[in-house]
Amino acid sequence: MVFSGVAAIFAGLLLCGLLIKTKKAAKRLFLGSYLFFIAISLIFFFPPSRLWAAGIMAGSFLAGGCVAAWAFYLKSGTPKNERIKTVADMLILSNVLMILLNMAAVHLSPQTGLALAMVMLLGAFAFALKLPADDNVASFSSSGQEENPISIARLLIFLCLFILTISINSGLMYQVVNPAFAHLEWLTSWYWAVPYIAALFIMRNLPRRMNRAYILYVAIAMIGLSFIGFMSLGRGAASYLVVNTLMLGACGVYDLFWWSILGEMLELHENPATILGMGLSANVLGVLLGGLIGEAVTPANNHVLDPTLLALVVVCVTLVLLPPLHNYLSSLLKGHAYLSDFSVLSEQEQTNQIDRAAQFGNLSERECQVASRLLQGKTYKTIAGELYISENTVKYYVKNIYSKFNIQSRAELIDIMLKKEDAALSK
Repeated sequence: MVFSGVAAIFAGLLLCGLLIKTKKAAKRLFLGSYLFFIAISLIFFFPPSRLWAAGIMAGSFLAGGCVAAWAFYLKSGTPKNERIKTVADMLILSNVLMILLNMAAVHLSPQTGLALAMVMLLGAFAFALKLPADDNVASFSSSGQEENPISIARLLIFLCLFILTISINSGLMYQVVNPAFAHLEWLTSWYWAVPYIAALFIMRNLPRRMNRAYILYVAIAMIGLSFIGFMSLGRGAASYLVVNTLMLGACGVYDLFWWSILGEMLELHENPATILGMGLSANVLGVLLGGLIGEAVTPANNHVLDPTLLALVVVCVTLVLLPPLHNYLSSLLKGHAYLSDFSVLSEQEQTNQIDRAAQFGNLSERECQVASRLLQGKTYKTIAGELYISENTVKYYVKNIYSKFNIQSRAELIDIMLKKEDAALSK
């Protein structure tokens, strides 16, 4: 039933974009699903039956759809460069609620945990009633992209492959690591998500200028060390604290990474639920595959395929995928917090950098105006409107700017600006 439920969540995430195409439809999905969740929860107060399986499958499918449909509100309700904070807040709050539910179910009774979940669902229904349903209201989304749709599709496919690969370790953890410490119920019932929440909080509050890409490599090392610790340490409380802290801390870093990347990519598709659903379905599929691998290896005491060695192989594959993924992201998502960013500088800092660049690259006054707007992540169409020129004229100036700096992309222009800022600060 557990694996069936995970598979249903995967299907709900993946299909949501085909079924939900407007904010109004997303709100209807929320309201209907929350009422269904409350009603279907009643069957779990009774002994297991076929209704349990049906309820888990139907509820999981709708839950996946609700998560993907949330993309409409993430896109319209949060400024583009601030979505990493919104996503972090959502993940932190949801994990705090899960800790409360888990502790109620473990230390009081399953029925108490179930009743608390129903109360939370009622609260979610009340909040959903207040959500705006007008698709035409003002939003924080940008006015479009000039990027190549083929490049965007390749980025999404590559990102999904990366998410799928690293999520296999999560599935192995749930199926192999967690059961090994099941006897520490007094500790595992609440500490399991604490490192995850702590990592999210730290990443959320890092300075915008700090390059988070390096932290991704640290997180990969943490995953590898956690499985090495699992293999070499005992099964006491201290061992659990080490293994869980390393593993869940790394999971927090990576979950915020791809959630926030997907949040930035919502601008690249007319239906944001499609982008978020596809990305998160890769995460769920990875967890499902990791769990199935762990179940296949562990019960028979199969020593030929050690799940820890499999996990370390996944870490190695992830290390290979990360550099090209970063290059893709740098070329298409110029303002993301995990990447080099120019737009978060103050207006005076931007002006100073453009002035220095103008002297270095011998830019004309109009080229400086175009360059400054390029670095702010604005599209050719937006730049043309602000400067009262045609898009073809904008492209002409962009070509001249790139030629003078001997570069090929906006990402390289951002890199030049940041290097000049660092050089100026060092003086």
